[in-house]
Amino acid sequence: KQWYQRRVAITAGGFKVSVKEGGMKALTLGWAPTLVGYSMQGIGKFGFYEAFKNFYGGLLGEENAYLYRTSMYLAASASAEFFADIFLCPMESVKVRIQTTPGWSETLREGAPRILREEGINGFYKGLAPLWCRQIPYTMMKFACFEKTVEALYKYVVPKPRSDCSKGEQLVVTFIAGYIAGVFCAIVSHPADSIVSKLNASQGGGVGAVVKELGMAGLWKGLGPRIIMIGTLTALQWFIYDSVKVAFRLPRPPPPEMPESLKRKLAAQ
Repeated sequence: KQWYQRRVAITAGGFKVSVKEGGMKALTLGWAPTLVGYSMQGIGKFGFYEAFKNFYGGLLGEENAYLYRTSMYLAASASAEFFADIFLCPMESVKVRIQTTPGWSETLREGAPRILREEGINGFYKGLAPLWCRQIPYTMMKFACFEKTVEALYKYVVPKPRSDCSKGEQLVVTFIAGYIAGVFCAIVSHPADSIVSKLNASQGGGVGAVVKELGMAGLWKGLGPRIIMIGTLTALQWFIYDSVKVAFRLPRPPPPEMPESLKRKLAAQ
């Protein structure tokens, strides 16, 4: 309880400082690159994940895809995020500078041409490697933890098979699993997130210099509020994604079950 009260106080204090220094407008700085960047990244991430999961599953075969499904989730999500971050990086660069550099451009329409003019195309992608370091572990945790949590919830918590659950009940399971996955995502990706933000806010310096400047405490600063934010966002992402599948009657495979061929092999041993 005391930990929670301290984190709420820190988060509330941050909002008060932002409003005091920049007014209510400060809370909306960078909304356009955030919306555009994460929309493109989200579409690419979920789409590429489904494609890579099917691709790797086909390479492994039915039995191995079941036995090594966690590794398959990790590989598919890492592959998907690699490409999705190429869409996100330019918008992330603009967003961070808008939010962290006083007197810099305040809109995407002004900021993107300014980076291109002053630094060239490399200005948009100088944070790509640290972004991969942040987002790839984040997404690997996001998808693998979600898949395994859904599997565990239906196996140990939900009192009936998924096929007997209503669409609404299934979406509740999706939301809960998404939130749990989001908590782990925030923890795994937080140090790299701190590095990316610092790199994009500065005109020079590399990753090593930023890590040295921030120190261990600086790398983990703000983790509590980020857990709350990322947990909620991840839960909403999964909920919306699954809801779209329901609305458009897209395939929604149930949690994996052991293939009959593998059951027979194990029974024969």
